[in-house]
This record gives sequence, structure tokens and C-alpha cells, in this order.
Amino acid sequence: MPQPSQRALLALVFAGGASSLGAEIAAARLLAPYFGASTIIWANTIGVVLVALSIGYWYGGRLADRYPADRNLRFVVLVAAVLLGLVPIVSGPFFDVVVGAFDRLDAGAFVGSLLGVLVLLAIPLVLLGTVTPWALRLAIREVENAGTVAGRLYALSTVGSLAGVFLSALVFIPLIGVQRTFLLFAAALAVTAAAAASVPRAALAVPALLAAALALPPGLTKPADGGGRVIAERETSYQYLRVIQDGDRRLLELNEGQAVHSVYDPSTVLTDGVWDGYLSLPLSVLGRPPRSMAMLGNAAGTVSRAYSRYFPGTRIDGVEIDGEVTEAGRELFGLDKNKKLETFTEDARPFLRRTRKRYDLIGIDAYRQPYIPFYLATREFFDLTRKRLQPGGAVVVNVGHPEGQDELEKTITRTLSASFGHVARFPIEDTSTLLVASDVPPTRERLRLASATVDRELLPLLARTERGLQAPLGGGRVYTDDRAPVEWLIDSSIVRYAAGGDGG
Repeated sequence: MPQPSQRALLALVFAGGASSLGAEIAAARLLAPYFGASTIIWANTIGVVLVALSIGYWYGGRLADRYPADRNLRFVVLVAAVLLGLVPIVSGPFFDVVVGAFDRLDAGAFVGSLLGVLVLLAIPLVLLGTVTPWALRLAIREVENAGTVAGRLYALSTVGSLAGVFLSALVFIPLIGVQRTFLLFAAALAVTAAAAASVPRAALAVPALLAAALALPPGLTKPADGGGRVIAERETSYQYLRVIQDGDRRLLELNEGQAVHSVYDPSTVLTDGVWDGYLSLPLSVLGRPPRSMAMLGNAAGTVSRAYSRYFPGTRIDGVEIDGEVTEAGRELFGLDKNKKLETFTEDARPFLRRTRKRYDLIGIDAYRQPYIPFYLATREFFDLTRKRLQPGGAVVVNVGHPEGQDELEKTITRTLSASFGHVARFPIEDTSTLLVASDVPPTRERLRLASATVDRELLPLLARTERGLQAPLGGGRVYTDDRAPVEWLIDSSIVRYAAGGDGG
């Protein structure tokens, strides 16, 4: 039996490692529009990948002993490449079925995402897991060198995995999208498997077909719900973004679409939603429109657009971690209508740490549901926020939560109270509460006085805010950078909500 080329085996091991971890990163992006990008979804993805690869390592060793031929290994890799290339093509219809089946289940996202990863990725990853032990069996010529050969192959497999992670996350997904990322890894894997003397020339048809599939236009990742239609969608470096046209309104959705992050209506800047509260609630502290404002989590600019209409003198620094969300705001949400808005593509906390500006108002709308960045919910973060305020300035935080569940609000309130002298709440929606924090006590009187100077269109909003302004909830604990178990807190709220419990 002819011995396979050492270089050819090394290339196959590298390609197998790159494809397996590249597929893991891309799979998480496939799941996000349907199930989100929470730690639970990542745990499902990583768990299935590790189990599948482990089974592949075990079974690959057995296959290598039973079929110690280079041709057999390469046939298995070609099958894995074909299955990997099919993943993004069949995922849309499959996820539609899964979502329909599990959306009403209490643990629908967990079960649905787990089933999705199992069905779509488990088999190709098991097959890819067989590559290294099988290649090791073929590469060992002398027992005296077995350790050296094993170390070289496993090291190369790991280097390939690292390459797959960084190439998919930093290069392929942002530049060519998730579908073509899968197809590119599959085509490269197939080329490596087919380019060997032990494989019939007809096998070259597999990488040729996979390469040709790169020309297929990516379909809509997820259809719009209800009567809306998708008018724009893209994979950004951070998330899946889509814009829904629903009548006269445009809605910005991210990832699974469970929350709307920006709204645009050409006929008005008011939304009847949480964004309006950033106009009214600060007046309970300032008694006047803010002269300067930082909006952390600017998204497509709904708040800044409203400020351009009612408080055009306010200078706004809009901070959004995802630059493509800002671009969508410019293209489709009228973000550039506010001439006093300056946008920054940065994470909120590093921006505050870097800037030396001080603001009358800092708005925080950067809590992506259901799991929020822990480092934006700690005493250290709110201490930093306080340092960036003018004397008598205010912070307004949007705290989203399942209906009737207030544990997260209690914790954010308690943590804010460790940094500020006064906190008040405005439950503006069933699933959103605005908290205002300052060293000046928020009062209804200031809202009444401000009503005499603001645009008449804002009077109903100020009256509603005056009625809704409440003392803060008690309870909760202070979160710190060292200990902020946000995921546990939110998981418990979701479980209580699903079980029908109240939020006490």
C-alpha cells in the first residue's frame, strides 16, 4: 500500500482544524437571528462542538486501525465538506420549523438552539474529528518517532483551529457573510482532501461544486413577522442586523429580533415608547433641556433625532459599538438630521474612560436583551459615569425585563445608589423601566415647571412622566467588576416569568 505524503497529511489536519472551529463561529451567527447570542446559545454551540469532536477522535482511532488507507480518510473528509457546505443552505427552512415548534416552550431558545446545532453540525464535526487520529495512524512510520509525530499533528490541528476562529470572526463573516464563510471553509477542506494521488480525479468535482456555490446569493436569513417586510439586512462584526418596514414605520432589529432598537417614522419623532422618556425624565433633575449629552447605545439615532426636533441646542455624543448600526441609521433612520450629533464607534465604558468631556446628561441604552454586558452594570461603571457629569447632571438608564419581573431593576437601582445620592424610576413600558440617578433629587415639580417652556407637543409626555415618577424599588445587591452575576439574575427572572411567578 503506497504511503501518503507527509505534507498532504499535514495540510489535511490543518484544514480539518480550521474548518471545525470556523464552522463553530459561523454557526453561532446562523443561530443569532432565531435564538439570540446569549451565553446559553454559546454554551449549546460550544458543547455540541466539543462532544462531536470527542466522538470523532474516538471513532477516528477505531476507523484508522480498521481502514489504514489514505483514500478512506479523504473520502470521509469529502463527505464532511459537502455536509458543511449544506449547513447555511438548509438552515433557514430548518430554523423556521424549529422556531415554530419551540417558540411557545418556556425553554424554547435553549431547546431550539440545541436541536439546531445537533442536527446541522454534529455529523460533519464528528467526521472532522476523525481526521487527526486517522492521520496520525497513517503518518507513523516508526514507533520511535510516534511521540514526535503525534505532537506535530495535534499542534498543527490546534493552529488550524485558531486560524479558523480568527479568519471567520475577523475576515470572512464581516466581508462575505455567514453563508459564504461556510462554503469557503467547505471548499478549502474539499480541495485539501481531493488533491492527493490516492483519490480519483473525479473527486475534484466536489470542491468545484462547493466553489461554484459561493456564487449563490444569500437568502433572507429570517423573514419578517406580521405584516412587515425586510428592507435591509446584513451581518456585522457584532451581530445580525435587519430593518423592517411596517407601514410608515421602520424598525431596527438585532439578532433574534425580540427587541426593537430604533424606530423611524417620517411624520413624527415621538415613538410612544421608551425612547421618548429620554426627552422628559432628565427634566425632573435638570429642570431644563440638557446642554450636552452622551447617548451610550445610540443605535440608529431615535433619541438624537427627537432631540433635534425638540431640543436642538443640545450637543450629543452618540456612542455605538457597532459602526454598521450607525451606517444603517444614516441610510434609513434619519440619523444625520441632528447636526449637533457626533457619532463614536466605541464600546460605552472605554469611551467614558477615554473622554475628558463632562455632560449634563448621560443616557444608557446599551443593555442588549436578554443578557446585558456585566461591565455596564457595576458600581465602578456608575462611578465613572458620575465623574463624567457636570455638577447636578443626571444619568438615565433603560432597564429591560420580562413583564412583571423586577429583580434586574432592583439590582441596577441598588448599584446606582452606591454611586449617586438619588435614584427614581419611571416604568414607561411593561417590559422597560427608566431609572434616573443624580446627586440632585428628581422631582415632579421640575417637570411641571419645564412644561411652561417646552414645545406643546411634549406636554402629554411630561404629564405622563410626572404621573409615573416613583421612588426606587428596594432590595437587590451592589454589583462590582469582581462580582456581577448578571446571567444568573436574568435566567432566574426568565424562569419565574415562564412559571407564572410575580416579580416581588
